Parts: sequence; structure tokens; C-alpha cells
Amino acid sequence: MHILLNGQATETQAATLTALLNEQQIDRSCVACALNGDFVPRGLYDATPINEGSKIEVLSPMQGG
Repeated sequence: MHILLNGQATETQAATLTALLNEQQIDRSCVACALNGDFVPRGLYDATPINEGSKIEVLSPMQGG
């Protein structure tokens, strides 16, 4: 299916947010995710489905000042 991942068109076979992060080799323990503009708590990644056209943002925390 086609989704937008961080603004980039991406083809995926993942059915859940966890599966997408694994497929993209993203460590879920150190990122925050939003699905279609809504923050998704880390504990819900396994149960959060991805659909055709989903817009997913994966953000890494930044340090500095």
C-alpha cells in the first residue's frame, strides 16, 4: 500500500505502526509517532493500523540548546 512517511511517498506491506517501524528499521524505543496528525502513544503502536494513504510522522528527540 502507499503511505506518506515523513512527507515521502512510501510503499509498505506493514499492517500496523510497529510493523512499519520494524520494516523501516526504526528503533521504536527512541522515536515519537503521529498518524494522520494525531500523536500515537508508544504503547499503542502494536494496535495502530496503517491504511492506504496514511500520513505518518516519525520524530527523534533532539538535544542541545
